[in-house]
Amino acid sequence: MKPTGDVLTALRNLMKNLPNNFGSINAYIIPSNDAHQSEYLAARDERRAFVTGFDGSAGTAVVTEREALLWTDGRYYQQATKQLDTNWTLMRDGQPSTPSIDAWLAKALQPGARVGVDANLITAAAWTPLQTSLKTAGCTLLPVVPNLIDLLWKEQPAVPHNPLLPLATTFTGATIAQKLATVREKLADKRASVLVVSALDEIAWLLNLRGTDIDYNPVFFAYVIVTPDALYLFIDPAQMRPQVEDHFRANGVTVEVRGYGEVHAVLQELAGNSSTSATPSGTRPLVWISSGSSYALVALVPEERRLNDITPINLMKAVKNETEAKGIRDCHVRDGVALCQYFAWLERCMADGTPVDEISGATRLEELRSRQAHYQGLSFTTISASGPNGSIIHYHPLPETNRPITANELYLCDSGAQYLDGTTDVTRTMHFGQPTAEEIRAFTHVLKGQISLGTAIFPRKVKGQFLDTIARKALWDIGLDYGHGTGHGIGHFLNVHEGPMGIGIRLMPNDPGLEENMFLSNEPGYYKDGQFGIRIEDIVQVVTANVGTNFDGRGALTFRTITMCPIQTRLIDVTLLSAKERDHLNAYHQTVLDTLGPLLREANDVDTLAWLERETKAI
Repeated sequence: MKPTGDVLTALRNLMKNLPNNFGSINAYIIPSNDAHQSEYLAARDERRAFVTGFDGSAGTAVVTEREALLWTDGRYYQQATKQLDTNWTLMRDGQPSTPSIDAWLAKALQPGARVGVDANLITAAAWTPLQTSLKTAGCTLLPVVPNLIDLLWKEQPAVPHNPLLPLATTFTGATIAQKLATVREKLADKRASVLVVSALDEIAWLLNLRGTDIDYNPVFFAYVIVTPDALYLFIDPAQMRPQVEDHFRANGVTVEVRGYGEVHAVLQELAGNSSTSATPSGTRPLVWISSGSSYALVALVPEERRLNDITPINLMKAVKNETEAKGIRDCHVRDGVALCQYFAWLERCMADGTPVDEISGATRLEELRSRQAHYQGLSFTTISASGPNGSIIHYHPLPETNRPITANELYLCDSGAQYLDGTTDVTRTMHFGQPTAEEIRAFTHVLKGQISLGTAIFPRKVKGQFLDTIARKALWDIGLDYGHGTGHGIGHFLNVHEGPMGIGIRLMPNDPGLEENMFLSNEPGYYKDGQFGIRIEDIVQVVTANVGTNFDGRGALTFRTITMCPIQTRLIDVTLLSAKERDHLNAYHQTVLDTLGPLLREANDVDTLAWLERETKAI
């Protein structure tokens, strides 16, 4: 728990006397975002964490003259309670009694009040309703420059600008030129002459480049603008090394490289350039910019010329080509070998009394993954959680929270890796002794929901939100639930959480509907505060369902599980499973054994093979 009194005092002083003679503001909003609306941040952009002491990946802070509040969702209630000091009020976002930020501000502030925010850190989609709500209450929303936290943060880390990694077409399955041609076709279809790309994973995917500017996320800080005859890349010039230029030539494209900070001036010029030819109807071509981009960028485009829609790259990236799909399946096999080696090792440690804790366990798992071909690092901080720590949904072990892994408690391990051919994310919950009846009952119902979703047959282009209840129903039947989404998209050697599709209770307005070769997680869970946590997570591929019906011509789809790691049968009450559920689990375990067994024999890993054979026995 970080003391925040001094930083709040300094911030409030700045709010009373803004830089550049801009007057004062009555409230300041501190989003979690960077200028690219990334979920995970470089150290420099951890502004909300610096002010609040809460370092979860989601949350928004609001500071007024007298109050300081943090809104965050159900994944982080426990964590925020532990990390916020007494200066802060936790607003449990998603609960019926919790007002939205705009509703709270409208009620708390007097008419005439001014609310400030860094317009680079808030999306246009979030700015507009917030501005409207405040205006209705007689208040004003203002873009504040420079960022006030940057002025206070004396030891703020530097902006990263690490070397770029060109990715060969043997991994990407398409050249930049091929991707660019499709993007320009989409531009023409929409009567747009400019496409603005600010999301870092979209830029990395389009350019067949990866980076290390954000931990665990193979991206780099840049913007891209595409026109019918030009491709602009805005980036730190130090990152443009000879091998990157060679990469562009090999991919058949000419790239106009500009400084990272020049994007605003170039966009303003392109958006207002009268020389941009009109269409036959006399209308000016549109500028395609996602409403998920920063308000600072979107505001540069005249409203009548804005095409506010998710970019075509977002959708192209979500549907993997055959090379990408094969790579993701292949890396999950190698990842499965490392996972089985880890859990077999951990079980041996429990049996012979070798001490292992959450941190040393996570370190061992990372070391085993690093031995696999094409390994590039972890895809997120490993959630290695023993006993009560497992009930903290996005927990990660720190020296001050580190607990031993023992045979007396549940152990939840949510982990993943980055490989040149794909990204992995898998959760297994295990008990190395005798689980309680309550733990077995909860685990079995989580599994029933996971199997129900994993075997679902559904119409092509159905929205992921409509599938969420399938995973929850088994838990709802016994009065249990979980406070996170059921499934997220996953990148191809990119971000571990990838849109625009997903499976969850919350509406995802940009979800295009599920189609073949999308990859998502299937991860229901249950968490008993302060006691234990249960989650079972696989990555699944959307594939054609081999069934007689096709939903009146729409097409029938289902999921293919590509994660290769046993689900611990010790935690299952078999009497609660239907014959269909047992058959499915047994068939999955046979597939895992058939896939990983030969690899373990080839490696002469007899200990892990014996563990795998035991853990995949039919029930």
